[in-house]
Amino acid sequence: MSIIAFGLTDIGKVRKSNQDSIYLESNIPLYIVADGMGGHLGGDIASAMCVEHIPAQIHEKIQDENPEKILQESVAFTNRKIFEKSCSDEKLKGMGTTVVVNYFHKTNLYVGNVGDSRAYLVNKNKLYQLTKDHSLVQEKINMGIYTREQAQKDKMKNVLVRSVGFEESIEVDVFSYKICKNDLFFICSDGLHGKVADPDIIHVINKNIANPATATVEDLEKTVRELIELAKDNGGQDNISLIMSIAK
Repeated sequence: MSIIAFGLTDIGKVRKSNQDSIYLESNIPLYIVADGMGGHLGGDIASAMCVEHIPAQIHEKIQDENPEKILQESVAFTNRKIFEKSCSDEKLKGMGTTVVVNYFHKTNLYVGNVGDSRAYLVNKNKLYQLTKDHSLVQEKINMGIYTREQAQKDKMKNVLVRSVGFEESIEVDVFSYKICKNDLFFICSDGLHGKVADPDIIHVINKNIANPATATVEDLEKTVRELIELAKDNGGQDNISLIMSIAK
């Protein structure tokens, strides 16, 4: 099974810098989106460290036949590195980052996430969210206080309860998914999913990639760029990152 992919990160229309970082590697294949926070410098550094250390750790541990363990340990290692960096410099104190990782291994996809960057699946033209946000609003949804629709109006929806690097240790959500041929996957920061509703996301994907079996990298690029432009048209207040892939 082969994977084709395309990814892009955009500063958006309001922010003065891009604190998102993305990583694409076709050999493993491995794809990462990280959304940094903690001031201009801190957010940049935290997300950049994420896309540096996680791939390095996965490469180092690649012979281990337990991909879930590899992913768990790689994110935990990165968390410690970012935390240590923040403790060494007063200007970086409190910095952190979200992370969502799609790690393809044999016939499975392994997903790891911390924060509110998300992983999605499109199967038979239907959209499924694979991850759960580690946010205050998501906890309210989990407790039945809010519906997903009500949560969109909460002014605290961007408050995270878990991020990479903010504390010395971190709990990482890791799970596996058995890949079906022609599955389409994408990972993104909240600059996309916070500005483009699920029905609009799947509309753009189905319009440009009606048949994933015949889709090309160029089709993925067109779709990614259109979704990012839609997020910008809807305000673009945050940085926007998106990586899309198809299992062939």
